[in-house]
Amino acid sequence: MDRKVPLTEEERVEEHVEGRGEFDTDLEDSEEPVLQRREKDNQSLAEKYFKACCKIGTVPVEHLHNHQGEYLNLNHCGIGPLGAKALAIALQDDTTITNLELEDNSLKAEGTHYVVEMLQSNTKIHSFNLSKNGLCFEGAQIISKMMSDNYYVKCIRLSGNKFDDLSAKYIADALKGDYVIKELDLSHNEFSNTGGEYLGQMLAGNIGIEFLNLSWNNLSMKGAVALCAGLKVNSTLKYLLMASNGFSSYVAESLGQALKVNSALVLLDLSINLMDDHAISLLCPGLAVNCTLKVLKLHHNTITSVGALTLLKTVKNNSRTALEEIDISTVVVCEAFVELLEDINKRLPSLIVKFTVLPHVTKRLSALPIFKKYLKEQKDSLMESFQAVDKDRRLKISTADFRNISAEIPLDRNQIEWLVKKFDSKCTATISYR
Repeated sequence: MDRKVPLTEEERVEEHVEGRGEFDTDLEDSEEPVLQRREKDNQSLAEKYFKACCKIGTVPVEHLHNHQGEYLNLNHCGIGPLGAKALAIALQDDTTITNLELEDNSLKAEGTHYVVEMLQSNTKIHSFNLSKNGLCFEGAQIISKMMSDNYYVKCIRLSGNKFDDLSAKYIADALKGDYVIKELDLSHNEFSNTGGEYLGQMLAGNIGIEFLNLSWNNLSMKGAVALCAGLKVNSTLKYLLMASNGFSSYVAESLGQALKVNSALVLLDLSINLMDDHAISLLCPGLAVNCTLKVLKLHHNTITSVGALTLLKTVKNNSRTALEEIDISTVVVCEAFVELLEDINKRLPSLIVKFTVLPHVTKRLSALPIFKKYLKEQKDSLMESFQAVDKDRRLKISTADFRNISAEIPLDRNQIEWLVKKFDSKCTATISYR
């Protein structure tokens, strides 16, 4: 019995190219009488679709019956390949729909073929969603061909389609030098190092894409480094999402270098990776000089309060920072972090930092405002108490005396100890009350 030998990449490509002819390529009968065509032009989109379903022999979906407006949402309707063909027939001359949603409809490569063929004649659709349709490599080929010939579609969502590294090559090749597509979602696919290298080369040559979602792939090391190299020279990408790709310190260093020279990126999502405090220290040199990044997402990494403090100090020291939001919401921070953030917010009031702080830390931090309020209301009384124990008139009292006098203030023991630590930061056992 002969054992089947796995196909090489070249053989795999040839097999799919040869197999493209298996799909019906005629969406419209060219010999249709002129009178019938005029009647069709007067039909609604729903009427055209239902007639196409009857002709093809597929069950129509009811969601289209009452449709109005530019946005057509047929997500999760179980359309299938033949349903996609009927829809494509109805849409090929449509001048109303601009956004087509077909997520999770089991279109496969065949259904995608019909949608893409429809787009050759329909120039009004600017955005479409084919996520979770099992397109695989063959579907990636079909989409890539459309991208190469595209002049109208600006937004494509292809999440969760089992695209592999070879799929990435076709997509990347189609986008090199492209200036039409602005938004591309390739999240939840199966790209690894090689796929990342293809996409990095694409970024280096692309002159139009502004939003790229590569979250939930497996770009890990080499693939991510290649993307960073592309990011260095790309001048249009504004939003880059790379959550859950297994990034660690190795990638953080490359990202830091890219952020030093990139002047377009405004949002960077690195959440749900393997970045620790060391990784943050390698990312920070880029943040120290970058003046365009506005949003940085780092939640669900392995960062501690140490890394969070390093990050915040970097932001403070960059007088040209554009950061408006930092998400480290899963990091439990310390008092020093909260105090530093309060100081930074005096210069950057619009900066929002999401973090976690434990109740006892919050309570200790509230001690200073309570003390200041009491001092404002009872200044004379408090000063008299301080002067009474300051026998040498040095305007200093011992920490023990401070504890005793502070017993009059509505603070608990932990809050008082925190104030002692703050006011006697050099551990001299004295506190000045000037």
